[in-house]
Amino acid sequence: MKSKPSSKKKNQRNVWIVDESKCLRKSEVNKLKRFCLQLKIKGLQNKKFTAVRNWFMIELGLNTGLRVQEMASLKHFNLFLDEGRSSILFIGKGNKKRSVWLSSAFKKKCIHYLKFKSRFGFSTDPDSCLLNNLKDEGISKRALQKFFKILVKRAGLPGRYHIHNLRHTYTTFLLKASHYNYRFVQKQLGHASITTTQVYAGVVESEGRKAIEKIYK
Repeated sequence: MKSKPSSKKKNQRNVWIVDESKCLRKSEVNKLKRFCLQLKIKGLQNKKFTAVRNWFMIELGLNTGLRVQEMASLKHFNLFLDEGRSSILFIGKGNKKRSVWLSSAFKKKCIHYLKFKSRFGFSTDPDSCLLNNLKDEGISKRALQKFFKILVKRAGLPGRYHIHNLRHTYTTFLLKASHYNYRFVQKQLGHASITTTQVYAGVVESEGRKAIEKIYK
């Protein structure tokens, strides 16, 4: 009679660690942001909405760590920019609220994007989608994934990246900026358990090893 694998061994097999390959490096973040900013500037000059929207899509992912489905379903009423602490507010099952804080720099980008939408006739009504197409309709999760892959290729970044890597990147950089405050990052990302947040320990440990080598240099 074969013995059943212990729960401990089963859990060990199911452990998932986010490594560096799933996160954009700082140089890659800057490269992608610069490329999309150039597209946005040209888009404003040529009145090409999709270029500005794609710029905002990238900034949204890098500055909030939202899941792609959350980005696709985001409505204007989820965005709070007038308060002292700007945020994106989600209300889930059982009226459970989740608030994602926004930086002052990203708040300005949100205001800029909303002004552009309004100027060119796109709706900013509370129930309308934040990310929309030229018909002023919402964009599917699959479409956002496709747009991201096109931008990554045109920006000259590795083809392995997917739009969900923006979430991994945001989490990793936020952990470093918060001095590895896992509880805060857990709330920002909407992880049900802090254990999920701690899968980023692999990236953190890698940075720690690099820091040891550079100490006093």
